Amino acid sequence: MENPFGAGLTMQLTGSGPAPMLRRSNRGQSMNQRVAVVTGGVGGLGASICRALADAGRTVVATDLAHRGDAIEAFLDDRNGRDMHFEPMDVSRFEDCADTLSRIAESRGPIDILVNAAGITRDASLRKMSVEQWRSVLSVDLESVFNTCRQVIEPMMQRGFGRIVNISSVNAQTGQFGQTNYAAAKAGMHGFTMSLAREAARKGVTVNSVSPGYVDTEMTRAIRHDIRAQIIESIPVGRIGMPDDIARVVRFLCEDDADYITGANVPVNGGMFMSF
Repeated sequence: MENPFGAGLTMQLTGSGPAPMLRRSNRGQSMNQRVAVVTGGVGGLGASICRALADAGRTVVATDLAHRGDAIEAFLDDRNGRDMHFEPMDVSRFEDCADTLSRIAESRGPIDILVNAAGITRDASLRKMSVEQWRSVLSVDLESVFNTCRQVIEPMMQRGFGRIVNISSVNAQTGQFGQTNYAAAKAGMHGFTMSLAREAARKGVTVNSVSPGYVDTEMTRAIRHDIRAQIIESIPVGRIGMPDDIARVVRFLCEDDADYITGANVPVNGGMFMSF
């Protein structure tokens, strides 16, 4: 039975060096025809990533929980002619990811780009954290990356092209009071990124993480005003990030010619955390 994600391979000579290399083509697919899936795609950050990829000519499918009716409606109303679509999917359920991503591939074409932007927080100090708070964050923020990547990695490698971007967090690098669950999940995400990057590098598939700092979303707007002011004061560039700041980096990492960057963690935090 043919792989629903698309399996046809054609070998072609590429490269300008002294020894041209054999590389698999993607069914003649140009970058403007590529299908991108963005999990958590109807939220503030996810929707910005969807718009950036659509503006680059991609066919973009946002996934999110079906019960987010108002957010889904706002996302669809804001397309302004962009090639953007929505499919309900629970990233914490492996079977749901398998069914949904297979359906997208069959209806839209092979999935060449996957952005894992879904995430939740359930903050509490560890001595007060419940088992449910721990497990729910690990399930949505970390296990989901396995659930989605597991569906697309083999077809990407077979076709010889793929871009996977996992949205981590500055708090995975610095730690944060009350976020042992979130920091562990997001740090684990980058470990996953580096390992998968090594597995897929010779097959034309790049896997990278992006670690935003504090970004102007519904979540951060709920922070008490005085604490929010302290956060902004601690950011060297003097402002909180905007979703488009993150989306531009994701768009770049998903370009066809961004093929020499893999296993990287790109910080987009206004200088809040610096390392080398």
